Amino acid sequence: MSQIIEHLSEISDRYEALFVDLWGCVHNGITAYPEAVAALQAYRKRGGIVVLLTNAPRSRHEVAKQLDRFGCPEDTWDNIATSGDSARTAMFTGAVGNKVYFIGTEFDLPFFEPLKLIENPVEIERVALEDAEGIVCCGPFNAHDDPDTLRPQFLYAKQKGLKLLCANPDIVVDRGETREWCAGALAQLYTEMGGESLYFGKPHSPIYDLARRRLSEIKPGIPDSAILAVGDGVKTDIAGAMGEDIDSLFISGGLAAAPTRTDRQPDPEALEMYLAEEASSPTYSIGYLR
Repeated sequence: MSQIIEHLSEISDRYEALFVDLWGCVHNGITAYPEAVAALQAYRKRGGIVVLLTNAPRSRHEVAKQLDRFGCPEDTWDNIATSGDSARTAMFTGAVGNKVYFIGTEFDLPFFEPLKLIENPVEIERVALEDAEGIVCCGPFNAHDDPDTLRPQFLYAKQKGLKLLCANPDIVVDRGETREWCAGALAQLYTEMGGESLYFGKPHSPIYDLARRRLSEIKPGIPDSAILAVGDGVKTDIAGAMGEDIDSLFISGGLAAAPTRTDRQPDPEALEMYLAEEASSPTYSIGYLR
């Protein structure tokens, strides 16, 4: 059974670095959680390194701006690895061709800004679906619409053999008290329909490779055994950590607050039942990051 702890400080001395999820752990899509910010600041003051590891379909620079708006100070973290950066790298190296059908909002358009780290990048053109060589999905056109509304487009795309690049594997997030669909829900539907979806965020390996590179920019040579992954998604954060053989801290008060009956802490029996149903084995669990 996952060990329930009261505070990050109980176990943090065992780890040189943290890979920390954002939405549901550090902020709620509107504002930062003060206790989470304080816990990460304290960890860094003791010499620990914090790499924020997020499935946001944006660059680390855009995420940093967002964190500032949410009231998360720069001394909370050392570096950022995003699903967006990992997916953009794939897009600009031709993973879905150069003519792409874009699913997302105007807010997601920075995804197409040039990526300076790639030599001779593919020139990307956004086109209508009938002219596309592939699909780039940063999220739904409307976060409150059922993913099934795109079934007709996906049927056509599957028949054309188009690959879908998923910039955010999350299925849902909670923005304050409102649950919203993410790109992962659309990619899941496309795959279920027989299409091919390409993933680059948690729980898939590319974003962990990126996170290790971002960690090595701060301090090279830290082994996986000295890294703790923190997150509220058993199918993303915890599954990814388990796949990479990295210890994990499950934040039960995020996406799983209801089934784990989390108030300040999860109900032990509810937590055990939930993790068993999800076939998930986080090393530790806590109600909220603090």
